Parts: sequence; structure tokens; C-alpha cells
Amino acid sequence: MTGASLCDKLTSLIPFTPFWREKMKRTLTTEIPVKKEVRYSYLSRQFQDPEPFFDVMRSVIRSGQYTLGEELQKFEKALSQICGTKFAVGVASGTDALFLAMKACGIGPGDEVITAPNSFIATAGAIVMTGARPVFVDVREDYTLNPRLIGEKITSKTKAIVPVHLTGNPAEMDAILKIASQRKLLVIEDAAQAISATYQGKAVGSFGIAGCFSFHPLKNLNGWGDGGAITTNSQDLFDKLILLRNHGLRNRDEVALFGYNSRLDTLQAALLLKLMEGVKTVTEKRISWANLYDRRLSELKEFVTVPPRRKEVRQVYHTYVIQVKSRDKLQRFLTEHGVETKVHYPIPLHLQEAARSYGYKKGDFPVCESQAQNILTLPIHQYLEEEDVQYVCDQIKEFYLNGLER
Repeated sequence: MTGASLCDKLTSLIPFTPFWREKMKRTLTTEIPVKKEVRYSYLSRQFQDPEPFFDVMRSVIRSGQYTLGEELQKFEKALSQICGTKFAVGVASGTDALFLAMKACGIGPGDEVITAPNSFIATAGAIVMTGARPVFVDVREDYTLNPRLIGEKITSKTKAIVPVHLTGNPAEMDAILKIASQRKLLVIEDAAQAISATYQGKAVGSFGIAGCFSFHPLKNLNGWGDGGAITTNSQDLFDKLILLRNHGLRNRDEVALFGYNSRLDTLQAALLLKLMEGVKTVTEKRISWANLYDRRLSELKEFVTVPPRRKEVRQVYHTYVIQVKSRDKLQRFLTEHGVETKVHYPIPLHLQEAARSYGYKKGDFPVCESQAQNILTLPIHQYLEEEDVQYVCDQIKEFYLNGLER
């Protein structure tokens, strides 16, 4: 509300004399700042007009092909083209993508799998689901697995490395692949947050024996529920995954192996196929807002560290994660001023209660642990406007430049 409109409202309610009415107008005609709301979730905006998606759903419903239908095959083909791989296999979730990829590679009890401790629990959880042991390696300043520390964690039990392209930022794949090749290890990419991200011009999901994606509702390519996929260039792995996701069925009556029920529903595949039309636009928008955040926050280098940039990667910003002083105070301040933020993730995997039996302790991974105390995820999605990003940055500036962090 402007000062002028507020003045009009007040003077209409109170019988001021002409002199005081004019004095009040002069006092209130400057703009009075109004708290803006900048939401983290964008789903209500994305599906404000659901009719185009209902049309897609009606088509599937009329076909009666609710599992392994034609739309799933179309989606898998389209995804493999985005990722530059020969094959893609739709499964029930990103977690299942990791689990089934490892199972298809023969990973199981007694094996060890190296990964990062700063990911979502699903990364380590999928390793544990196979019966293998997660072995953590600290990360770099850009939140990705540190290749220089991998060698010291490799043992005779190590079977694979699972680099995580966290925030949509590709890990240093050439160094990781070199280590894997020298030590005869598999590389399975956790690309859950990184659809259409690239490293040295090549799409993630195409580097290792398998790439694992999630289509959770808040991902850059998002379904109306859980969904995932595995990409690969291996015919042998593809054939195993097709069996594993569908009970091991070779056909309706013959079972080749004991598998799982982890199909990507035809309805979800059809919706994802429709949403895939906008992935390029979604990605470019997120990158543009990340660049704007970088510029607007550049004068706060004493207090704010923006995401490190690397020339060889195209980061797609599933999340925009900064590191800040007095994180918890800043987050409360932003909440009070209408800005919704998150922390991805406040407790590293090795310090979770679920991982206690593996013997990790505080101090084992200092970079990851330090980041967990300071990271803050700002709103970043395709439905923001420039004034939204500016407002978020203005609130952060007000917090620090007015000394509110003390």
C-alpha cells in the first residue's frame, strides 16, 4: 500500500480539518514498504491450469494401459536422448533407481560403496538396501565428492563409487572415472537433482555404468508423485533392469529371476513426457536467477558465499545454496519477512542416528560438517520474477548491513 492510498483511507475515516489533512498527505505520500511473500515451493503456480495435464491423463485412462504402457516407452526414449545414452528405464522413484542400478551391477552384502556424506538420505539408504556398506568421503567447497580423498577409502571390498551431482552441480567426473578405471570400480551417478546438467559438454547420467534420476514433485522435471529412471549405455545392464523392475518377469508366465515391483506408472510417464517439453525453459530460468543472486549478493562477501562456479559444468540449480554467517538467525529473519528458505541438509549422513552402527563420528568429514552449519537454500524456480529475487537479496542485505547477525 502506498502512503497516498493509506492517507486517503485514513482521511476518509477520520474528520481531519483541511490543514491536518494536507499535512498528513505530505507525511504519508512516500512509499511504505510492504512485506512480500516469496515461496520456496512453486507447485501451485505450475499446475494453476491443470487442464492440459488432465487431457494427458484422460488419454491414458481411455487406453487402459496403466503399467508399462506406450507413454512409458516414449518417455524413456525421450529421456535417453536428453542424457545422450542408449537406454533409459523408468522406475518407481529416485531411490529405487539407485537401488536397482546397484543390484543389477551385482552389489550386495559384504561390498562397500563410496559416496558423499552431504546428500539426501536416499543415497546412503539405497546402498544399505542392497546389503552393502556406505563409505563416506568428504566433499569440496562446491558440495561435490572430493576425488583427492577417494583413494584412501578404497579397500578390497569396494565395488563402486556413487558421486552425487548435488544441487544440480556435476561432480568432477574425469577424475572420478580415472580412479574407478585404475581400481576396477563401477561408477553409478546419483543425478537425482541434475536433469540436463552437463560436465565438459556431456550430460550427467552418461558417464558411469548407470545414471539415476528422481522425478519427485520438487525436481526440475517433476511428476505428480514419486518417480525415477536409470540411464545406461550397457545392453546387459538394461536387460537386467527391465527384469528387476517388474518382478523378474520375462513374459506374463515366466520368471527369469526374483525381482521387484518398481515400475514407473504410465500416468506418471505421460505427465513427465508433457512436462519434458518445458525442461529447457525451466533450466534456463533457474540459471538466470542463480546469476542474478550471484550479482546481487556480491557486495556481501564478508557474510555470504555464493555457489562456486566451474567453467566445465552447466549447473541446473535444483537448489541455490549459499553459505552464510549466523545462518539460523538469518533464516528466522527471512521467514519473518515473507521469504521461505530451506537447509539441504542440516545433519550430514554420517551423523544421522541411522548410520550410528558404521562407527562414524563428528569431525570425520570437516568440510561437509562445516557446510551443514552454514548452508541456506534460497527460493529458485521458474515462476520467480526479478523483483522476487531482488526482494530476497534486499532482506539479506538488511540483515547483515544493519548488524542483525550479532
